Amino acid sequence: MTPEHQKLLKINDATAKKLEKLNLNTPWDVVLHLPLRYEDETHIMPIADAPLGTPCQVEGEVVHQEVQFKPRKQLVAQIRDGSGSVLHLRFIHFYPSHQKQLAVGKRIRALGEIKHGFYGDEMIHPKIRDAESSSLAESLTPVYPTVNGLNQPTLRRVVQAALDSIPLHDTLPNELLGRLKLPHLAESLRLLHAPPPSFTIHQLSNGALPAWQRLKFDELLAQQLSMRLARQKRISGQAKPLRGTGEWSQKLLSALPFALTAGQQRVLAEIRADMQQPHPMHRLLQGDVGSGKTIVAALSALTAIEAGCQVAVMAPTEILAEQHYAKFKQWFEPLGLSVAW
Repeated sequence: MTPEHQKLLKINDATAKKLEKLNLNTPWDVVLHLPLRYEDETHIMPIADAPLGTPCQVEGEVVHQEVQFKPRKQLVAQIRDGSGSVLHLRFIHFYPSHQKQLAVGKRIRALGEIKHGFYGDEMIHPKIRDAESSSLAESLTPVYPTVNGLNQPTLRRVVQAALDSIPLHDTLPNELLGRLKLPHLAESLRLLHAPPPSFTIHQLSNGALPAWQRLKFDELLAQQLSMRLARQKRISGQAKPLRGTGEWSQKLLSALPFALTAGQQRVLAEIRADMQQPHPMHRLLQGDVGSGKTIVAALSALTAIEAGCQVAVMAPTEILAEQHYAKFKQWFEPLGLSVAW
């Protein structure tokens, strides 16, 4: 990441290196680093009503805390709220700061999934906040893919800096957006990174949301454009046109105990047409096992040989290469062609 980009994102070298591990090298890369999911820190749920297996946020007073050593070292705390219910908070990896946050008598908020534990309902490694010093969030909180040492608050701050620092010009004309009923790029990105309070987790997780549809469209369009550019580059390359005489191909076809299928004849004609072009061929022949791909490859090789060239046939494993060698030897040696493995 360049010093200019670091300045725009207001980050130091250490943070820049961590972002680079996520392949985030420019502000645009950061803007397109979309949330994996969202957390709801906008309201408190009574412990008695909190669902199992679904992320939720509860608030209560710490009534007990201890470090247990069996079966392994862990920090366990209990909180109680106005509903009278108690919830266990369990930390298998913890620091002294956790013990301070969970001192008996403190009022905290915990965000996580509640599960049945040995001693009752519990949250394992919840996100905790001091309830007295932090206010409730006004909108859903995005959670991003990250790497070790790069926490979510830092990522959210960097994403917001990127959104504020670069002009989010649209990549598509308004006429096309209207016809496809797609929102503008800037609108879509801002909604997904900082959803308005009116949006629910279910709405934001729905791939049919117009903002997601817009970004999916751009991704597919970029893929198609890159493939078109690759094709243009390939066509601009130089290759010797290979026009076979048909002499050896006809001899091999006459010696075969079977006739080519209509599909084999069709793809062979397409391959031969490609080989006559003055640019490299780029073709994938796909078919089931036993559908006759090898005879098509052999006849394509004969076309190149008839044009005065040598041919190399490559295979992904030694066993398969040996099998092809045996088959080509059986087909080609009667024609007077030498085959080597």
